[in-house]
Amino acid sequence: MHLKLSDEDVAFREELRSFFANEVPKELRERAAAGTSIWPDDMIAVQRKLNEHGLAVPKWPVEWGGKDWTPVQKHIWQNEMNLASVLEPLAFNADMVGPVIANFGSQEIKERFLPATANLDIWWCQGFSEPEAGSDLASLKTRAVRDGDHYVVNGQKTWTTMAQFADWIFALVRTDPDAPKRQAGISFLLIDLNTPGITVRPIQLIDGGFEVNEVFFEDVKVPVENLVGEENAGWSYAKFLLGNERAGVTRVGITKTRLARAKELAAAIPSGDGTLLQDPLFAARLAELENEVLALELTQLRVVAASANGKPDPVSSVLKLRGSELQQASTELLADIAGVDSLAVNAADIASPHWAQETVPTYLNFRKVSIYSGSSEVQRTIIASSILGL
Repeated sequence: MHLKLSDEDVAFREELRSFFANEVPKELRERAAAGTSIWPDDMIAVQRKLNEHGLAVPKWPVEWGGKDWTPVQKHIWQNEMNLASVLEPLAFNADMVGPVIANFGSQEIKERFLPATANLDIWWCQGFSEPEAGSDLASLKTRAVRDGDHYVVNGQKTWTTMAQFADWIFALVRTDPDAPKRQAGISFLLIDLNTPGITVRPIQLIDGGFEVNEVFFEDVKVPVENLVGEENAGWSYAKFLLGNERAGVTRVGITKTRLARAKELAAAIPSGDGTLLQDPLFAARLAELENEVLALELTQLRVVAASANGKPDPVSSVLKLRGSELQQASTELLADIAGVDSLAVNAADIASPHWAQETVPTYLNFRKVSIYSGSSEVQRTIIASSILGL
């Protein structure tokens, strides 16, 4: 393949750069870059601005707001958003439930949910993981029993990201406990979180934040028309969803901006007779990371170009694995640059720069990226079997 962008793609990239710089309010981009976005307000404002200009859900079918872009153009769209510090459209809406509804939902469900999902009039969260069903998702136990024109749902979901902001949850539920295989007998159900019997309880994470939650269902009545696709076919829809989720988690643009910030900060920190940026050991560490990111970006372009035939590429597991590692390495680098100032977390009465105080919570939070969307161990297994033939 040719790694150089075509003239058409270069023009496309410049058009997006201009839009992100001029149409997305500067204060929203600055807060995103600093890691201080106001939730959920900033996310809603950005996604509605993107949707207003047809840029919120380009991967959807065209009839529901998607774009007839090439895989390379979709890659450029996401990369330029990251480089401009524009919050990406909410993944639960744009990359997860939206494509599932668009591909498997009835016409009624599409008309009811897709426009509101694209515009973030509905904030979705994902009800997949359970206390005893994480990586082994097929062992989920949340039950949905048909009772006339409703399902009655009982069970628990956990690690439900941003459920505190959500209006609805898309959940995998077991509708046939006697199915011969664990993957069978699972359905994909849309549930209004304001329904009686639902309790959302926050979980405090190691970074001190409350990003995830437990969600409990006690005799929750869900209309049958909220079933997506066919009953007991939810496992296939879940695999489709997870494929979309993993496709965009490399985050090369975000890692690039983080490394650029590290270079800028290091150039202002005295070290010996010069600056930290001039320190040979630090310079070598930074150069190695920049080279690794460049190699990952080239690999990503190769995978994107090869995906034009619509077939999944197992090399995407390499992108997920290495992308996770480099995101974590970049947050560690910033924490090391901050030094002792990084220990003064949320300490307004201590003369420690705000950026430095954010580095350790960010470092701790980013431990998650090697777990979600398929853990690093899972990706290594896929690489070993599907690529190396071991």
